[in-house]
Amino acid sequence: MKMIVTGGAGFIGSNFIYYELEHGDDQILCLDKLTYAGDLETLEKAEKDPRFSFIRGDIADRKFVYDLFEKEKPDVVVNFAAESHVDRSIVHPDVFLNTNILGTGVLLDACRIYGIHRFHQVSTDEVYGDLPLERKDLFFTENTLLHASSPYSSSKASADLLVQAWHRTYGLPVTISRCSNNYGPFQFPEKLIPLMLIHALEDKPLPVYGDGANVRDWLYVEDHCAAIDRIIRDGRTGEVYNVGGHHEKDNLTIVKTILHALDKPESLISFVKDRAGHDRRYAIDPAKMERELGWRPETDFKTGIGKTIDWYLSHKTWWGHILSGEYEMYNHSHVL
Repeated sequence: MKMIVTGGAGFIGSNFIYYELEHGDDQILCLDKLTYAGDLETLEKAEKDPRFSFIRGDIADRKFVYDLFEKEKPDVVVNFAAESHVDRSIVHPDVFLNTNILGTGVLLDACRIYGIHRFHQVSTDEVYGDLPLERKDLFFTENTLLHASSPYSSSKASADLLVQAWHRTYGLPVTISRCSNNYGPFQFPEKLIPLMLIHALEDKPLPVYGDGANVRDWLYVEDHCAAIDRIIRDGRTGEVYNVGGHHEKDNLTIVKTILHALDKPESLISFVKDRAGHDRRYAIDPAKMERELGWRPETDFKTGIGKTIDWYLSHKTWWGHILSGEYEMYNHSHVL
C-alpha cells in the first residue's frame, strides 16, 4: 500500500518511517513543511530506499494537499505533522492553531474527498491535562475527559475532536493514538532529554523548571512506532488508543540519570522559574492496547536511556548542525 507520513522529517515521524522501511514493504511518501524542527538530514538513509520519497509542503495549504492526494492516491495517512513545543505555543499560539487544527482539517477533507483506507492521528497524553502527584493510583484512560492546559495541548485536543467528528459525520475510517513522552534518536535538542544531555556534554548549566518534581511517563520511540503500526493495521476504526511506557520518572531524576551516565556533577543543575501552567503528572494506562492489539513496550527505561545517550554521543555532527543552524541550509539546498 501507499502511505503518506506527514511531519516525517521530525523526531517521531522519522523514526516511524525507518520502522516501516525495516519491517514492511509499503511505499512511504514523507510530507513535511521543514519548519525549524524538521531536518532533512535525518532522512538521508531513507532517501536511498526506492520505497521512500519526500515532498515539501504545508498540510494547511488546501490546494497543495488536494493536488497531492489527486496525484498520489494514498491508502493510509499517518499525521505526525504538528507544532509540539509547549514553551513555543505559549509565545506564538497562532502557529499551533494553524498547523495542528486547520492543517488536520485539510488532511481530513482530502481523505474524505479522495478516499482513504485509514487516517491515523498521532496525538498526545497532554490533551488529558494533568494528574495530582500524590494520587499514584490515577491514570489516563481513553475515557478520561479532555482537559488541556496549554495552547499546544489545546490545539491537539481540538484536532482529535475534528478527527472523531469526520468519522461520525462522514464515516471516515480513522484512529487516534495518545502517547506519553517519547525519547530516543533524532529528538530535537529543545526537548528535555537531548537538551540536558547536550548541556551536560558542554558543561553548561542544566535548566530545570520549578522544583523538578513534574512526572512524565517515558516511552522509547521505537516502541511508539511499533504501537502506531499495530493500530493502523489492526486497530478498530473510530477508536482512541493510549500508548504508554510504564516508566514514570520525575524531571529531576531524568536529569540526574543523564549526569551520572556522563560522569558529570549534579552542581550543573540550575533551577529556573517554572513554565506557566506546567502540568504536574502524566500517567498513561495502555491496557486497551495490550488487550485488543497485544502491544506492550519492549524497552525498559534503563536500556532506552542508555541507547539514547550512546546515540547522541555518536551523532554529534547531527545535533551540532541543528545548534549551528547548518541543517536549515541543508534543507534548503536539498529540496528547492
